[in-house]
Amino acid sequence: MRMDDDDGRNIPLNLTLALAALVIIVAGMRAGSSLLVPLMLATFITVVCTAPVQWLQRLGLSPRLAVWLTLVVIGGLLSLLGLLVVNSFGTFVDALPGIEQKLYDYYLGLLDRLASMGLAIDTNRLAELIDAEQFGSQIPALLGELGNLLMQSIVVALLVIFLLFETLNFRDKLSHALANPAPSLRRVREFSLTLKRYLAVKTLISLATGLLVWLACLLVGADFPLLWGVLAFALNYIPNIGSAMAAVPPVLLLLVSPEGGLLPALVLAAAYLAINFVLGNLVEPKVMGRALGLSTFVAFLSLVVWGWIFGAVGMLLSVVLTMTLKIALDSHPQTRWIAHLLGPGERILMEEDEGVEVADQPPLKRRDAK
Repeated sequence: MRMDDDDGRNIPLNLTLALAALVIIVAGMRAGSSLLVPLMLATFITVVCTAPVQWLQRLGLSPRLAVWLTLVVIGGLLSLLGLLVVNSFGTFVDALPGIEQKLYDYYLGLLDRLASMGLAIDTNRLAELIDAEQFGSQIPALLGELGNLLMQSIVVALLVIFLLFETLNFRDKLSHALANPAPSLRRVREFSLTLKRYLAVKTLISLATGLLVWLACLLVGADFPLLWGVLAFALNYIPNIGSAMAAVPPVLLLLVSPEGGLLPALVLAAAYLAINFVLGNLVEPKVMGRALGLSTFVAFLSLVVWGWIFGAVGMLLSVVLTMTLKIALDSHPQTRWIAHLLGPGERILMEEDEGVEVADQPPLKRRDAK
């Protein structure tokens, strides 16, 4: 009885220490975000790239040759895609003055319609809110951010190269570093396979989303379809709001363009909605499996938390980071209950019962029956 009383007294202290440690860890991650962001991006890219490396090794290639061949193929594809995107972005920048004039004409027409309906609008106040000089003053800062992004991309690429070669000897290093490496190796293998599966499925779904968006923009007649396809691919990693953010620029530009109008813009918006509904709500959960899911609240909360810690990259990788945390927690028996709390919570107990039909019983009785 005395031991139980001591355990009960220690619960508030342990909880306080855990929360204090969590605050320190989060503060440290936010302070070191400039270092952690490239490292995280490189780690996730390396995890995805290990799949083709292992496939090439099964075909008979040596490990180092498989790594070099994978890097050459991926680097060539990314370089080609980068050239196409830069070309499309340059065309978009050249067309910006005409787009600005069209938006201004559309804005004046909207004011005339509202005035004819009897709505009084202060145009001077709107002009203060939409000041072109303020946007012009932000161009140097935007160029500086683009330069910083280029430097970080180079750092990430170098980290991916070194990490891919490091993974060739990681298993042997872990075996020599631990006294009993079998349990740790098993957990690392399970963690790596689950994370690799999640990243591969998410990347394929995002790639399919980008291709379908590119095709929809081509069919509707929207300008710069490749740019919007790449944008949809990248923002598809952001939960809840990523798809809506990717749809806003092309739909607005199609709405004000002479070749477009209200009907083509509505058709494109409906295409975005159909693509993301089918791939995000029907295909992705089936392919990925229920065990890799997150509850809707946890997915949105991860967007807010990781975005606050790491900025835009944190929002982009919010679900990936939370899934990594969930997989790591699920790989250890003592923290598996936290992973269950992060999941969708549907039929978890039936999965634990290994197919036993217990759906008609309440959850508490099912656990007592064990």
